[in-house]
Amino acid sequence: MKFGTLGRRAPPGGIQFRFMANVSTYISCDILAQNTNSTFGVCETGVMIKYHFILLSMIIVRVAFTDEQDFCESHECNGEFKRKKTFYSSVKHKAEIPLTLSNKLLDVLPLDEVDGNFIRVVKGCVFSECQPTPLKAPLTLAAVSLDALCNVLDLNESVIQNEEFLHCVSGGKLFAGSVPLSHRYGGHQFGYWAGQLGDGRAHSLGEHTNRKGERWELQLKGSGKTPYSRSGDGRAVIRSSVREFLCSEAMHFLGIPTSRTLSLVVSEEPVWRDPFNNGNVIQERGAVVLRLAKSWFRIGSLEILTKAGEFDVLRTLLDFVIKEHFRSIAANDPDKYVAFFFRAVNETAHLISQWMSVGFAHGVCNTDNFSLLSVTIDYGPFGFMESYDPNFVPNTSDDEGRYSIGSQANVGLFNLQKLQEALRPLLTPDQLSRSQQILKQYPQIYQQRFHELFKAKLGLLGHEAEDSYLIAFFLKMMEDSRADFTSTFRQLSEVSLSQIENGSVPQSVWALAVLSSHEYFARWVQLYLKRLSRQQGDSDEARQRRMQRVNPRYVLRNWMAESAIRKAEKNDFSEVALLQQILMKPFVEQEEAERAGYFSKTPLWARHLRVSCSS
Repeated sequence: MKFGTLGRRAPPGGIQFRFMANVSTYISCDILAQNTNSTFGVCETGVMIKYHFILLSMIIVRVAFTDEQDFCESHECNGEFKRKKTFYSSVKHKAEIPLTLSNKLLDVLPLDEVDGNFIRVVKGCVFSECQPTPLKAPLTLAAVSLDALCNVLDLNESVIQNEEFLHCVSGGKLFAGSVPLSHRYGGHQFGYWAGQLGDGRAHSLGEHTNRKGERWELQLKGSGKTPYSRSGDGRAVIRSSVREFLCSEAMHFLGIPTSRTLSLVVSEEPVWRDPFNNGNVIQERGAVVLRLAKSWFRIGSLEILTKAGEFDVLRTLLDFVIKEHFRSIAANDPDKYVAFFFRAVNETAHLISQWMSVGFAHGVCNTDNFSLLSVTIDYGPFGFMESYDPNFVPNTSDDEGRYSIGSQANVGLFNLQKLQEALRPLLTPDQLSRSQQILKQYPQIYQQRFHELFKAKLGLLGHEAEDSYLIAFFLKMMEDSRADFTSTFRQLSEVSLSQIENGSVPQSVWALAVLSSHEYFARWVQLYLKRLSRQQGDSDEARQRRMQRVNPRYVLRNWMAESAIRKAEKNDFSEVALLQQILMKPFVEQEEAERAGYFSKTPLWARHLRVSCSS
């Protein structure tokens, strides 16, 4: 695709911009003008998607070296957990859990005719029925999201003192009405069709419709082998489970569509892993998380049916998804599949732009990890950027950088192309043509949403032609100076305009101080102040409040997760609890978070952390 050219006023001194002007076009602008009174420079577009105003950062995460050293505010659930080594120290009673699950999936979708958990190629169905394999005792309930417990599942927090709860959320027993299922799906992994994949260590337990009318599917992860386990053991380890528990909840409170995690249970059961695929196998401990989502269907759910020629099952599944989750689309609409694809294109563009606005790199954007509902699922080797780097790749297994943060918009387009291919057997020639036109709109949809989000991050109101330039200039300076993405935007929201104008940014505002050392920072400030001065009825205080509502002070940096993991592996879950509590209010300065250094520079011990697909 080619999307034309983009003109922008040139920054001084021949600065070079690289950013995504349209989602599918890499732009390199050599702007030679000497001052901003010059005529507009013109950026010639290329044919490869690469960046979109390019976001991104330095990798951090899990490394095998020696150690250094929930609460909810709703009226239904307002307990507060103090820091402690386990979520609860002893079971106080045993009673049935007041939660009965339904199984609408079983009523509509075909089930595997073969019973058992043994590994096999599965045909002609969407699910296989198989039982979880309980973790070996002793078990510890390491963490619970009370917000999910109270406000999603309608349970009282006292249930966590019930022995049955521990067994139900770890796979040892089933909730009333539960029929455990593992889902059959395929996917394109790193650009290539991988064949049958499926839930290799996950068991869907059933659905709960809460008092708000929301339908949520409960799923165990790390709960044992299924027909889709391939060469895996069906288990998950503590490090990956802690990361998924914390990040899914953190993303929810950042306002980004996501699956949720109810609980984390750890055991003493040994699990063997090669964390960096280098032949160094180590013994770790098994863990199970109970995850929640409106639906666990993903693009690969449809792909495998098309690849297998199972078009009747494909139609049945897609009709179910539309009926349950896209209710504005009429079941008898002859164009319902086109309408569904239009929604998928729009919502995928919106989701990825939201990821970019907080510097989130998913790490493994395969089609089997992309939700049909455009919510974030399957938290693996993710990372929140720290130093700004458009080539930030959180996953050390991604040698080619396919899923770098600057490539996520491009990957979204690739995945939507695969979704369109999966829908092809159900579309008429006219509908296929219209779906292709819809897909071509993706770059514009993404660019517009990205632009809106970053205008808000800079506190801009209204629309002016030079806003994109102002954003791109700011991000280019961040790239040159390797300023911290999260903290720079946040600190810009906390200093006054007079401090910025006078060049009196205090060194304590460390990230913004790094950016202010850039040779063109003063020129950018002049442009920024002029833009703000044209916002009638606005004030500096109002600007700060607006920006602080959209620029988080705290995100789950990989070193923070790693610190909690190291303690958790020693049965100290205090930092898991602390992080969970802090990340429920990511936009609010918190004394405990400041004491823990969560708004400080990355500590020296964490500079070389790594994370991989091993989990």
